[in-house]
Amino acid sequence: MPRARLRRRARLRRRAALLAGLGVLLVAIAGAVIVVRGGPGNVSHPGVRFVPQAPPTLGPIRQRLFAWPTYGYTPDRTRVIGASIAPPFDVRWASHGSALLEFPPVIWGDSLYVLDDSGLLRSLDAPTGHTRWVRRVGRLAAASPAVGTGGVYAPLLIGPRGSGRVVALDRLSGRVQWSHELSSRTESSPLLIDGVLYVGSEDGRIYALDAATGHVVWTYKAGAAVKGGLALKDGVLYVGDYSGTMYALRRTDGALKWKVGTSGARFGLGSGTFYSTPAVAFGRVYAGNTDDRVYSFAADSGKLAWASQTGDYVYASPAVEDVTGLGPTAYVGSYDGSFYAFDAQSGRVRWRYRAGGKISGSPTIVGRVVYFSDLGTRTTIGLDVVDGHRVWSFPDGAFNPIVTDGHLLYLNGYSTLYGLEPTQPRAPSAAAPPGRPGGGSAGTGHRHRGRRGLR
Repeated sequence: MPRARLRRRARLRRRAALLAGLGVLLVAIAGAVIVVRGGPGNVSHPGVRFVPQAPPTLGPIRQRLFAWPTYGYTPDRTRVIGASIAPPFDVRWASHGSALLEFPPVIWGDSLYVLDDSGLLRSLDAPTGHTRWVRRVGRLAAASPAVGTGGVYAPLLIGPRGSGRVVALDRLSGRVQWSHELSSRTESSPLLIDGVLYVGSEDGRIYALDAATGHVVWTYKAGAAVKGGLALKDGVLYVGDYSGTMYALRRTDGALKWKVGTSGARFGLGSGTFYSTPAVAFGRVYAGNTDDRVYSFAADSGKLAWASQTGDYVYASPAVEDVTGLGPTAYVGSYDGSFYAFDAQSGRVRWRYRAGGKISGSPTIVGRVVYFSDLGTRTTIGLDVVDGHRVWSFPDGAFNPIVTDGHLLYLNGYSTLYGLEPTQPRAPSAAAPPGRPGGGSAGTGHRHRGRRGLR
């Protein structure tokens, strides 16, 4: 056979082999997209260790010095408070800003500390909304600060000099106490426990910092970006990363107890990530994932208890509670526009509320109402925790809407922070004098009576 023809045939064979290889690769990638984007559906192992716990006591808050010190309220980040404050509400005050309020304030006594996305940290008087001090601590932020007896701590994506960092300030004056530069940006809402601050960063490094000095106590290197906050239960820290891996670390030294992956990290296709800050309850770890599912792992071993499908990404962090009249339940919204109540043991959907927009932020349970914001419609909605019927809504909100001290409900709008008070019953109008329409008074100007929540 002529050499030219042999060379041509060899080229054709190589081309055919190359095309076949590309075909196999494309099929594999398509399969990966199906696995990562949609996931393998629902998985349930309800026999995995589950520890019952008592429902919270409902009633007025009687603490002498109330604190909502961290994102999620408690170290386990379950996002539940048994306060008896309930809708409907009126606006007592509104503090307007120009930057996005992606994460809610923290509370120490009668002070609120709110960090907006432009890196501006403000201290507000909680009863009135008046500004006590303002400090620009950076140029970009996307987290709640933490607060304690020693100060208030702000995590920054971009600090004053362009790097990620954590800044500690005096609570009363706003004076900077220390500033610690990190190896990368951070949008991890810090956890403050016993004088140590725990925070993640975008290069996967998890820091334990001395809250008094900013000095590093220990670090742990995860496999990908750590954007959510760390949750703590029984001396163990829990956090997920952007490879779809969940970690359990010993609090004292950062030693790894276990780590477990999910299907979302296959082929490195950028979905299946944990942005969600985990909640720890019932001996389980709960977190949303961008593979459209909500996960529950055994807290002591990392064993998968369940993974339940929604219709789109789950950026949000769950609120978890043993609800009287319903049972242990994990509440979370999805980017599919629906808000879900899952059986916390099995992952079965107890009820679903179709909000109609896109739910990106996390809920909070206050008393018998679970609140969330709809980014698509920029509204905040309160649902009955037992059956999911709507009991209240408000015409502002985008991400993580609610904290409370039991006296007022503090609501994060898109760029405005509101102080809401329960609507007081109105006395019947007195008989009008001759020649005048019905009586009644207009109310005080600072109460914004025109911005009442919608039923």
